[in-house]
Amino acid sequence: MNATPFRTRRSRSGARGLVAVALAVSLAGTGCAALTGDTGSDELQQFLTTLESGDLAAAAEITTDPDAARESLESNITAMGFSPTLSTDTPEGDRRPDKDPVPVEITWDIPAPEDDDPESAEGDEPEAGSEDDATEQSRTVTTTGEAGTTKVGEEWKVDWAPTILDTRLEPGGSLSFTELMDYDTSVLDRTGAPLFQWTPVTAVTLAPEATDSADAVAGLVDDAEPTITGQTIRDGMAEAGEQPYQVVALRPEDIDPIREQLEAIPGVTLPEQGDLIRTDSDLSSPAIDGLPNAWLDALRAEAGWSAEIVNPGAEPIELGSAPVGEVDDLVSTLETGIQQAASDAVSSSSSPASLVAIQPSTGGVVAVAQNSAADQQGPVSLEGHFPPGSTFKVVTTGAALESGVVGPDEMVPCPASISVSGRTIPNDDDFALGTVPLETAFARSCNTSQAAISDRLEPEAMKETAAKLGLGVDFVTPGLTTYTGAVPVTEQGPGRVEAAIGQGEVLASPFGMAVMQASLENDGRMILPQIIDGEPATANQSPEPLAPEVVDTLRRYMEQTVQSGTATAASSVPGLIGKTGTAEVGSGDAHGWFVGSTGDLAVAVLIEGADSSGPAVEMAADFFSSAGQPAPLAAG
Repeated sequence: MNATPFRTRRSRSGARGLVAVALAVSLAGTGCAALTGDTGSDELQQFLTTLESGDLAAAAEITTDPDAARESLESNITAMGFSPTLSTDTPEGDRRPDKDPVPVEITWDIPAPEDDDPESAEGDEPEAGSEDDATEQSRTVTTTGEAGTTKVGEEWKVDWAPTILDTRLEPGGSLSFTELMDYDTSVLDRTGAPLFQWTPVTAVTLAPEATDSADAVAGLVDDAEPTITGQTIRDGMAEAGEQPYQVVALRPEDIDPIREQLEAIPGVTLPEQGDLIRTDSDLSSPAIDGLPNAWLDALRAEAGWSAEIVNPGAEPIELGSAPVGEVDDLVSTLETGIQQAASDAVSSSSSPASLVAIQPSTGGVVAVAQNSAADQQGPVSLEGHFPPGSTFKVVTTGAALESGVVGPDEMVPCPASISVSGRTIPNDDDFALGTVPLETAFARSCNTSQAAISDRLEPEAMKETAAKLGLGVDFVTPGLTTYTGAVPVTEQGPGRVEAAIGQGEVLASPFGMAVMQASLENDGRMILPQIIDGEPATANQSPEPLAPEVVDTLRRYMEQTVQSGTATAASSVPGLIGKTGTAEVGSGDAHGWFVGSTGDLAVAVLIEGADSSGPAVEMAADFFSSAGQPAPLAAG
């Protein structure tokens, strides 16, 4: 557990979040008679009802000072984090708002943090009475103000004063809501080395009118952030409009040498703040990008809060609070050294290349890497849609073995080409083996053998077998956004023949193929991927595992693939089993694939447009040779 002091955070929702706090408003009094007569009571009720609707501008227009009322309402409600929804009652008693101020009681019901941030909210609203609903109801405070009315010309108006919100508000004072979180929580890799830490930073900020300073600022921050230019700053300022624009947040070692020079530039301010910073700025991975969200979710689960009235020169007046809970450091399943090996491997290719490594015994994602050419397409290593080519023969052969269509030692024909169900399938370079054991046909990646086998399968066979290995399954993984692939139900015909060799409608991501290989190594039982230790994915399917004898046979075939088949370039890697693939993609060069595993590490490699699986095999061999095996997971 962390022993360092807790830090706090003001609510980040600001003006964009003026939608979610529920305020119950009532006018308190004594006696039994309702307000009657021409006293402005109708206008006071209209003010509260309009405030209830969230239309602050319209509510302000019912007051004696619309501009001041609107500014005060917006600033105070924003300071509490959200726009109010009010429920109002007419006061009991015979007090007249034109004679005596009427007490106004406001109950602020502030939603839990996960519901106040549109960027993090997903799915439907919680049902009333649910655990989430109960959490929201617990963040409740009450303020008591007072309101009166006066006649302006022929119209009744509400006398504007901030004390409508609370009588304890003094000139220049405001309401305040603060979330309290354990920001000293770090994100560690599996060895205990820090990946992300909460770090003091300085925000380099430009005033909206200071566009002439953009080039000077860019020149000074260039060493720390080479991608920032005068033009990118001007573009950002244009999007920010009338708001100050944050150019960059710099660590102390980056800001200190240039602080005085920046301070001398017109329009520059340097506010101090904190941020979750990657400890190694050179370490890059699509898998790392989601870790800050997982970190924030963990902190929010133990978040405390404080609501106060803050008046100038006075101690804050507490309205309500809850203590913050401590949060253990989050341990990621990533390993920095293996991630670096993966990054080095993909950087050796000028073509778009991706590599995903998973630990079969735990489902932990150990490394995800893609080179700059792949980066231009987005996070394709995790979410790409590619035909898997002959790597999919693991599924096709598994389906045939499990259904009894073929036996593990069956002899099968491997001609140079074959016509099956109206589709002619050739082998690469038209090689022919004659009649050979299925093991040999698999190891040599004989398309014609697979086409003939697939013609005898049931329509659902390949889809069901793929799901047993996690391919085509949808996973929801904390800290990770992924796509595994899609495998269709195929009736007998050309579509099934194409699917059997990983073409046609069959799609997969490198992540999906790594899941497939890891699941095979997990004794044929579908893994549940995870990137935060102790937070495995949930899946939309719970398939039965492959039969043990099918798993053993596939492993034997994949060992032969490395020792004497299409992956001999990686035969020096001890204990390696694998399968190659070459996937046709329209008129362009084919993609090259390799999936394999040794020890407790399963890998999928994709090199787009390689026109052969050879480069992917060599990349995998280089990776395995330098990566080693995953270290034990550190304690959080």
